[in-house]
Amino acid sequence: MRFCCWALPAWGKTHLAVALGREAIVAGYTVLFTGAMELVANLAKAQTENRLEERLTHYAKPKLLIVDELGYLPLEPDAAHLFFQLVSRRYERGAMLITSNRAVGEWGTVFGDAVVATAILDRLLHHSHVVAIRGDSYRLREKRRSGLSQKPAAAPEPAIVST
Repeated sequence: MRFCCWALPAWGKTHLAVALGREAIVAGYTVLFTGAMELVANLAKAQTENRLEERLTHYAKPKLLIVDELGYLPLEPDAAHLFFQLVSRRYERGAMLITSNRAVGEWGTVFGDAVVATAILDRLLHHSHVVAIRGDSYRLREKRRSGLSQKPAAAPEPAIVST
């Protein structure tokens, strides 16, 4: 099963991912939580040290891998290929939960390569659950309650939102 969570910043993506990860642990599953940039940096370092296979095995082992904030910064082409290798390794073998502030339609830009993005999305969205996260940022909502901010214009509807 795959989960991809898309929403604007401060809508609770990470909080939801942590809660789902915690529930998976309570149910007896192994879970690994990592930031997207940390993950690709670890894969890149392992590749330069000729330990890529070992690192891919590490990330492929848990029943649920949570990758937080994919797309916050664009990935270098080599990093996108490493991420593809991990997604391919986990495909049909382990669940992934990915949080992102980028709509799926923007992932070509995130990965710097539309072909790689399509291949990643093909695997991630197969067997995935799609859930839309809509509403105000919880941080801005608190500011509005205290009178420090005005409500902004409605945010655009996401192209695809999956959790």
